[in-house]
Amino acid sequence: MKTYLKINPNDNVAVALSPLQAGTKTLPDGNDGAAVTLIQDIPQGHKFALTDIPAGAQIIKYGCPIGTAAADIPCGSWVHTHNIRTGLGDLLNYSYEPQHPQIQPTEEAFFQGYRRTDGRAAVRNELWIIPTVGCVNNVAQAIEREAQYLVKGTVEAVAAFPHPYGCSQMGDDQEHTRTILADLISHPNAGGVLVLGLGCENSNIDVLKNYIGEYDENRVKFLVCQESSDEIGDALKLLEELAGYAGSFHREPISCSELVIGMKCGGSDGLSGITANPVVGAFSDLLISKGGTTILTEVPEMFGAETQLMNRCENKELFDQTVHLINDFKEYFKSHNQTIYENPSPGNKKGGISTLEDKSMGCTQKSGSAPVRGVLSYGEPVHEKGLNLLSAPGNDLVASTALAASGAHIVLFTTGRGTPFASPVPTVKISTNNRLFDKKNNWIDFNCGTLVDGDTLPSLRDRFFDYVISVASGEQVKSEKAGYHDMAIFKQGVTL
Repeated sequence: MKTYLKINPNDNVAVALSPLQAGTKTLPDGNDGAAVTLIQDIPQGHKFALTDIPAGAQIIKYGCPIGTAAADIPCGSWVHTHNIRTGLGDLLNYSYEPQHPQIQPTEEAFFQGYRRTDGRAAVRNELWIIPTVGCVNNVAQAIEREAQYLVKGTVEAVAAFPHPYGCSQMGDDQEHTRTILADLISHPNAGGVLVLGLGCENSNIDVLKNYIGEYDENRVKFLVCQESSDEIGDALKLLEELAGYAGSFHREPISCSELVIGMKCGGSDGLSGITANPVVGAFSDLLISKGGTTILTEVPEMFGAETQLMNRCENKELFDQTVHLINDFKEYFKSHNQTIYENPSPGNKKGGISTLEDKSMGCTQKSGSAPVRGVLSYGEPVHEKGLNLLSAPGNDLVASTALAASGAHIVLFTTGRGTPFASPVPTVKISTNNRLFDKKNNWIDFNCGTLVDGDTLPSLRDRFFDYVISVASGEQVKSEKAGYHDMAIFKQGVTL
């Protein structure tokens, strides 16, 4: 088993695939050049210098700069936050240098899903309780507990999605709340939806209906708590009606060309860009080859790798939209007097990620090699098949909710640290290393750490594709088995 990896022939650092002790000597080969003797212990996922790197010189990983040396770095030494600095600036000017990548079609594949009356496909048949305002969160959760008797037949879950918003908001925050709630109310994974209002909130039911648009009265019901003498009893009666409607749907074969898959990472480590993220990228290419759709988000974790995505845009218009996607998010940071590159997190650094460029180059591996065919604003439903970019922050719950709101049936979440959270749709946790998979098997659904043990990317991609199809066909992920359901809305401004 190889204990270290030089990712690109042009790299001047390598990554330890397992903990390496000082005195370890690397083997010379066509990529590594001369043998290197380590002069420091190197933790798993961390980098070491393959040559002497003078202060001010670029650190090259993935074949691209991930920062500059803050001091002279001797060959064989540990390269991390103590001797590397970000090389990124603020707003940048970009030029379109199209690469025109191509994904060749492959054989059609199918999953067992639900066909809604409006023609859309779904991977779950659940009853959702959507509060319009945080004031009724406890009521929504009480209704969820009381309504579990409705989970039978093809009704697979009853879930409430509490959130703290819907009132005392201004401007974009209020619009975001209404847009995301309307998106979730319309999501095909919900066979029936109870919209639970208070009655005096800014985003009350009458206002929210303007954002929902046309809806099926058999599928969506409304209850204003201030107008009811027994809101829980009345809610249960409405949910019984919704359960009768949702229970009429049954799984049937549906083409994978109708699948929409969101892609997100969190708690990344030094192996994320080597194991789990490339597997998700290969999965994305495979699904797109079958006519399917994927969505990549967390814009701040594109900083430093954005040109890799910009040059894959299918046309100049999409390139311009991607430039705005990046620079608008940087302006958001600046407008709040925050450092754009105050990233990565403590957990990222412990796992071996040193700079935002390092993190971003690993993060964007999830996009595979397909052309970018759509760029979405926050809360905008996906409308182009293929690879899409979505405006949302790096926060795990906010970004995953945004993916669901844009139409993702399933969210793929790679992690080197582990997390139990869920989102409104099945959220597949994918470990980057074996230790995490073994330790947190109650959280992790699929392990990509085997890539460092000699597993191959094509083999792991195919097994992962089969697993995602099984999830789309009804197999529960770990967070679903635990009964977890989370959502979070992007807040940017003033609270009244």
